[in-house]
Amino acid sequence: MQTDDYAHLYALEEEFWWFTGMREITAALLDPFCLPAPGKTRSILDAGCGTGGNLTWLERYAGRGPVVGIDLISDALQFCRARRHPRLTQASVTDLPFADASFDLLTSFDVLVQLPGARSDERAMREMYRVLRPGGIAFVRAAAYEWMRSGHDQALGTQRRYRLGQLVERMEGVGFKILRATYANSRLLPLAMLRRLVLKPIGLADSGSDVKPLSPQLRWLNRLLTSTLQGEARLLQHPQARLKFGLSAICIARKIVL
Repeated sequence: MQTDDYAHLYALEEEFWWFTGMREITAALLDPFCLPAPGKTRSILDAGCGTGGNLTWLERYAGRGPVVGIDLISDALQFCRARRHPRLTQASVTDLPFADASFDLLTSFDVLVQLPGARSDERAMREMYRVLRPGGIAFVRAAAYEWMRSGHDQALGTQRRYRLGQLVERMEGVGFKILRATYANSRLLPLAMLRRLVLKPIGLADSGSDVKPLSPQLRWLNRLLTSTLQGEARLLQHPQARLKFGLSAICIARKIVL
């Protein structure tokens, strides 16, 4: 990602449909395992915090506990500081600079897909497992389907995409017990396919990352797209709901120590 991409992220994280809608989906999936608890103390790590929008949102789960952000890119951490987040570390998620069993909840939002090198995602998963306390929860989201690779991925530096079963298998392989696994953002998958795989290659849609401000003529879409993801979040509030396809693959897992 380029500096401009981080600037766009910082500007958009509060109100852009992707971020607001996906946070509602995250809450629908995570709340049953990690209820918001103002009276409790939970330590939370956002492993790959980007420009920090989710650090603020994750405070709902922390109670009196700390919310820590880690990212390899200094530009991203500068934007986190602009949001006044004090607990920040510059490091790679494949080598977390924290002691074993340090956190109650760990989140990873579209980070595994960007790690360069063979099996780097598995190294990151092992580190996630290591720094969680026994019984701790990991929430991992990743871009789905290699066949969806496009100019969007090239702009963001995407190294890999996952089938849901593949993500589950790799997390189980490092010791996690999967509590819930589903695709998400399924209703917008056909639209994304049209835009990324058909319109962009022939020049009928903007090239590069899709994470950029909507033009003034299209800003009305923000509310419509947000509402679409909110509807999906309501569906996923049902404990047995599992979407069979979507733009994102999501796993919620627990650290089990025998």
